[in-house]
Amino acid sequence: MKSIRFAVLVATAGLVVTGCGDESDPGAGSTPSVPGPSTPVVSLSSPTPGGSGLPLTVSRTGGFAGFDDRIVVGTDGVASVTSRGGKASRCKLETGFLGSLTEAAKQVDWVSVGVTKPTVRHPDDMIVAVSANGGLTRLEDPKLKPMVTSVSKLLTEATKPGNLCKPV
Repeated sequence: MKSIRFAVLVATAGLVVTGCGDESDPGAGSTPSVPGPSTPVVSLSSPTPGGSGLPLTVSRTGGFAGFDDRIVVGTDGVASVTSRGGKASRCKLETGFLGSLTEAAKQVDWVSVGVTKPTVRHPDDMIVAVSANGGLTRLEDPKLKPMVTSVSKLLTEATKPGNLCKPV
């Protein structure tokens, strides 16, 4: 059993070292500007109760597809979106959607959420982490249940701007 775990660890380390990418990319081999799957963005401030819900940061890293997305929604409703460690783009969230996202974030008791830095649980683990009002945890944390629908929609819309997120 130990030899299988070691083999999996070595294989995973090899994948991390070699990465998946297009070697014709002039940026290949450069250091990414966004943390990798095992190092989601961490909020260093203490959680605050009953905050405004914004600014809000959502990161999606890892998974079989190798996600590396980060969305920061400001109090003005403008989202800064970085996908696959590329150049950041900005889009303005539709007012109704921004309101539902903000209300969902306000329903979370960020003090009880605390600051739990998500870590990879298994190979190809996709981590969706949410940070607001000083709290940080995985989206699947039961304390973030009010946010699941809004954050899922945010990840879909902001990473590929459409009706809910217009480029600015």
